[in-house]
Amino acid sequence: MNRQSRRRLAGLLGVCSLLGVPVQAEVPVTVEAHHFGCIREMTPVRHFYLTNLLGNLPASLAAANAPEGAIYPPGTLIQLVPGEAMVKREAGFSPATGDWEFFELEVSAQGTQIRARGFAEVNNRFGGNCFACHAPARQPWDFVCEDNHGCESIPVTRQMIGALQRSDPRCGEAELQDGDRWALFKLQTLVWLGEARASLARWW
Repeated sequence: MNRQSRRRLAGLLGVCSLLGVPVQAEVPVTVEAHHFGCIREMTPVRHFYLTNLLGNLPASLAAANAPEGAIYPPGTLIQLVPGEAMVKREAGFSPATGDWEFFELEVSAQGTQIRARGFAEVNNRFGGNCFACHAPARQPWDFVCEDNHGCESIPVTRQMIGALQRSDPRCGEAELQDGDRWALFKLQTLVWLGEARASLARWW
């Protein structure tokens, strides 16, 4: 099946899902480093960004904007910051994580490298486990954390998040606002501390 046919099938599956029509077929979701680009070229939803690797963006947006929560369609890619991502794989790929695969990314002007990927075992640069953070939002938010979804708070402010999004090196020149440089400095300090704690934990 070529890419165009795959996208058409994904779109059909998304429409059927929204209409409540049972669907048996599943489109494999392939995720490689080149699928992660400039975060600001994705579609903004409140304070995060998303797209759909299978071309089914309308269904992903419908799930993100469902007031009572919804199951995201396969292919959904969500990023809060450039260095982390979660991708919805095909049904049954990882039942424990709701079929979400978590990614720790290294981003630069040259592109993206995948530092770590997986399901319940991936940790971010602060030493926190991605799945453990998202697990409280299992129902009804399909593991997607927001302020009122039950997830534990993270040591990152909205200013820091916005500064990271506006300074994604894959987007070209940064679009920094007042206070962003200081926010990025504080965030880098937190990263250093998190990496130091992780190193000590490995040794002891």
